[in-house]
Amino acid sequence: MIKYLLAFSKHRSAELKIIIIDNAGFHSLTKYEIPQNIKLVRIPLYSPELNPSEKIWAYIKQYYKNRVFGNLENVKSWLHHFVKENMTQEIVKSITHNNFFLNAFYDVF
Repeated sequence: MIKYLLAFSKHRSAELKIIIIDNAGFHSLTKYEIPQNIKLVRIPLYSPELNPSEKIWAYIKQYYKNRVFGNLENVKSWLHHFVKENMTQEIVKSITHNNFFLNAFYDVF
């Protein structure tokens, strides 16, 4: 995880990056120095409903369920096309919007 954060901090380095993380073991970063342009916001324990990625997957599953794909490549192709064609910024914002994150953001700053 730290390697990802270090590399991510270099992409548009003047930009502040806010990353929502859960309490998974691989998200333990206490022994590392987090780059200045990255702020981590932890969601409370046992609260997957606050995890933005879980909400995105739930949205995608509405269109994915009850479909039959011949092989894994077809699944990948469908998912790639669906995300590219349907997951606009507006849709992602509408799915993931939660006051918990806004309040946590304001608490950090």
